[in-house]
Amino acid sequence: MGAAAYAAKAAGLAAPDRPQTVDDEIHWQLEHMTAEARSALRRLPPLGGNSAGPLGSGFLASGILASIIRTIPTDLAHRDQPAPSS
Repeated sequence: MGAAAYAAKAAGLAAPDRPQTVDDEIHWQLEHMTAEARSALRRLPPLGGNSAGPLGSGFLASGILASIIRTIPTDLAHRDQPAPSS
């Protein structure tokens, strides 16, 4: 999650005139993620939910990195939901 967050942050810093760039990078990552990686992400505790783990209350739990790390599983869950039928 940290590497994914840093990649999205870097993409945003590289294109400061395009605020959508961070979200675009997150979406790209999710589209190219393997089924195994998706499964692993689903099993991680939420950011700040386990103080002993890498997603505890440390550096990744604040600022833009925290925002990105919270967005990834949320977007993944939305992608897993079936599309509404018409």
